[in-house]
Amino acid sequence: MSTDTSLHTIELPTLKTRELGVCDYQPVWDEMREYTLSRDIHSPDQIWYLQHTPVLTLGLNGKSHHLLNKTPVPVVEVDRGGQITYHGPGQLVAYLLIDLQRLDIGIKDLVAGMEQAIIDYLSAYGINAERKAGAPGIYVDGAKIAALGLRVKKGRTYHGLSFNIDMDLSPFSDINPCGYEGMPVTQLKDLLGEECPALEQVKTELHTHLCRQLGYNAT
Repeated sequence: MSTDTSLHTIELPTLKTRELGVCDYQPVWDEMREYTLSRDIHSPDQIWYLQHTPVLTLGLNGKSHHLLNKTPVPVVEVDRGGQITYHGPGQLVAYLLIDLQRLDIGIKDLVAGMEQAIIDYLSAYGINAERKAGAPGIYVDGAKIAALGLRVKKGRTYHGLSFNIDMDLSPFSDINPCGYEGMPVTQLKDLLGEECPALEQVKTELHTHLCRQLGYNAT
């Protein structure tokens, strides 16, 4: 009897990776939108890893009163879901440009997979993280460590997630993070101390979890 199992092998799609370094917000946002609107059925799904220069972003339904104080940090009104959040150096940002129909998942499945990838990543370091009903993102002991926000156009997504690694958290005190008054925030460095991995290592490890959750080949 033949032992050839090649016919039973499932070929996973590949998620093309881009590493952009530290970037201003607007040019990256413009490029995400341009790629999403111009792509066709053959365009590869992509994930962009980067850090942003300091910026506050206010989502489509964002309320300006969630900006509590005047701040030199620029505020950009964007087309993702959610309220206001902060991005800055030391925070890992991952933008997911996904064709949902081709991947055969819905937006809720994508969000759940992104959240689970972060939960699994933190669990590997002995950190118990969880979701909160009605508040997309990931929390450790009630403090937010990762935020999610997406936009879907013609069945294709852009924007993504931000994961606090080793950053200045003080700008979060100028806002109600993600629209929640008094919401505490935390980061990996505060949880692991000197054992905290470098952001580059976090990116590599998180990428494996994201590919596993979303059904991609990790490359």
